[in-house]
Amino acid sequence: MALPQASVFLAAGLMLAATAAWAQGAATVVSPPKTTDGPETVDVTLSPECRVPGSKLYTLAKLGAVKLALKEKRPVRVLAIGSTSAGPGASASYPVKLETALERSLPEVDVVIESRGLQGEIASGAGERLRNMVAEVEPDLVIWQVGTQDALARVDLDAFGSALDETVQWIKSHQIDVVLVNPIYTASLAADDYYSSVVRRVQEVATREGVPLVQRYEAMRYLSARGDKGEEHMLGKQFRLNDLGLRCMAEHVTRAITLSLLQPDPDATGSAPGAIIVSPKDAAAKASVPPRPAGQP
Repeated sequence: MALPQASVFLAAGLMLAATAAWAQGAATVVSPPKTTDGPETVDVTLSPECRVPGSKLYTLAKLGAVKLALKEKRPVRVLAIGSTSAGPGASASYPVKLETALERSLPEVDVVIESRGLQGEIASGAGERLRNMVAEVEPDLVIWQVGTQDALARVDLDAFGSALDETVQWIKSHQIDVVLVNPIYTASLAADDYYSSVVRRVQEVATREGVPLVQRYEAMRYLSARGDKGEEHMLGKQFRLNDLGLRCMAEHVTRAITLSLLQPDPDATGSAPGAIIVSPKDAAAKASVPPRPAGQP
């Protein structure tokens, strides 16, 4: 269903205002507007095939290392890891789509994407390899798709959570930002309590560690329910995203990063670090909204 023209103009105006405020040193959280007589509005800054309400797409947190790179006017180095970050076929185009989307959202910023695959590797096994990659690339930001392989392998939930927590803490200790991307949605596993528990565990770690999260599971479920083809229009064989799925994920990751860059620094607000869940009803709100306490849904 087409969005009201006024909503489109309002969303565009809010983004322009936020960009101007950011350039002047202010920080504003901007999300799409919410209509007063219907469900929450999808994010109109995304392409039509990828539009999802903000509450189903991301949780936000500050990105200090990326902000510093922008302040110093140097290229932003990004390490993208996970099952779709490298490989044959459509997945090979994901780094290009991500770089294009980021540079479109961050005008006059040179974004350098270094992509590495972790095909079939669970979080506990990926930790050491990830450390070596970070040492080699020296990124400002790590984007980590995590959880799908752990869920399929039925690893111990506590072991998974601990491995993810420890690796995120290690990355942050080196003054590098982290964005987590949770597991892929598929209808065949939607009723699997264990799979859902892994999805929740990724969100818990993101909240506890105060890092942005791209809620790929919720976004894909929303898009699958909206289309007449279900998940098939975004998901190929063996839990691999097809070209459209990769393009939407690149847009979703970029949106989470862009809005996270508008988060205030804790030192400037007196608030403690932590993920801030932003929904469309917060469209005109300033970023003085305090973070949620750790563990709060």
